[in-house]
Amino acid sequence: MLLLWRFLILAASLLTMSVVSCATFLPLHRAFPLNHTLELDQLRARDRVRHARLLQDVVGGVVDFSVRGSPDPYLIGLYFTKVKLGSPPREFNVQIDTGSDVLWVTCSSCSNCPQSSGLGVQLNYFDTASSSTAGLVPCSHPICTSEMQTAATECSPQSTLCSYSFQYGDGSGTTGFYVSDTFYFDAVLGESLISNSSAVIVFGCSTFQSGDLAKTDKAIDGILGFGQGDLSVISQLSSHGVTPRVFSHCLKGEGNGGGILVLGEILEPGIVYSPLVPSQPHYNLNLQSIAVNGQLLSIDPAAFVTSSNRGTIVDSGTTLAYLVQEAYDPFVSAVTAMVQPYATPTIYRGDQCYRVSNSISEVFPPVSLNFAGGASMLLKPEDYLIRVGYPDEAPLWCIGFQKVQGGGLTILGDLILKDKIFVYDLAHQRIGWANYDCEFDIYFLHPCSGAYSFAISSIMFH
Repeated sequence: MLLLWRFLILAASLLTMSVVSCATFLPLHRAFPLNHTLELDQLRARDRVRHARLLQDVVGGVVDFSVRGSPDPYLIGLYFTKVKLGSPPREFNVQIDTGSDVLWVTCSSCSNCPQSSGLGVQLNYFDTASSSTAGLVPCSHPICTSEMQTAATECSPQSTLCSYSFQYGDGSGTTGFYVSDTFYFDAVLGESLISNSSAVIVFGCSTFQSGDLAKTDKAIDGILGFGQGDLSVISQLSSHGVTPRVFSHCLKGEGNGGGILVLGEILEPGIVYSPLVPSQPHYNLNLQSIAVNGQLLSIDPAAFVTSSNRGTIVDSGTTLAYLVQEAYDPFVSAVTAMVQPYATPTIYRGDQCYRVSNSISEVFPPVSLNFAGGASMLLKPEDYLIRVGYPDEAPLWCIGFQKVQGGGLTILGDLILKDKIFVYDLAHQRIGWANYDCEFDIYFLHPCSGAYSFAISSIMFH
């Protein structure tokens, strides 16, 4: 069952609101039925596959093709959006990935590519010959020159076309060539309704896929990279003056999931910002300390310092959340000590869990992740706990953070990101967030016209 968000933009008065400046909007869709329940070890295995790719040392940014996530970590949710490319425009379902830079879609000439999808979507293929505005990117194009070239771009002696090859340690990958063509999107302009807009961008046309990308159960039309590199759609549209170099999302954590992805900035009064760690391929933040119920934990700050194999990243492609052992152990100890009078601690499949008869909001303490710049991220119990088992069983809640032993990355996945506005401000090299019920309307500010408008969401099930 897929959740389709459509947004009708209307003029409104200035109220207490969340707003977006000069934004372009992409609706988020969610795949897999809500009754598709998985065990925690399956989710961990899925995250391990992603992290094996995520940690590849790739010049110019890490490219990832396996974006999966869900507001509920026991329901595999795949966040994707539709983009329109070519003339006449064709629609493609593309996975949203903050860990890669390139937008690519499957070419009609692709070999070894899925012909059907277990996600319940119709697969489409891009045909350069069928688009009157398509242009093949030659080796002389700037993306193939040394100043923009990454490990993903190449020019072989046998071809004059600029091509790419994304390969990963787990065997997944794709190869293809770059195309220049029209990208269509809906822009919100002042008091008007959604305005149809377009811009010429460079994207990949995949001619071969392997590993997970070749499997039908996960098949989708391509990947929409939201990384910081020059080839990301955000960077390209920004260079054309179409959108600011910032994007935002608000992912629903309850019910049917879904949410909003905005090519623009949500301006919510409660948003706090923390600077990105410079010269990093991921969205790295400086996590400085953790507090449980207002009490700082005794954690060596060196556990969070960014290095070649350490640090804290925000990754919407990770389902759970991961905490280095030096922080995980005191965190679990503090939570357990605080809830023991009201909950029964138990170990379930190697994880610290609790039998709870009351509401978890009445039993478990708030947690604060404190970042550089004085920005704190307040976690409610449902932001760090996950329910194990089925609704008709006795409530068993487990710590959602997974222990990372022997060094490694602290990763804030969808368990943490849900029910929050997140702003990736690439222009100012910072990330902002605020707790927010993403089921509520989000209002938009258009500073160029001084007008305010709001989005009304309607739900359609397929």
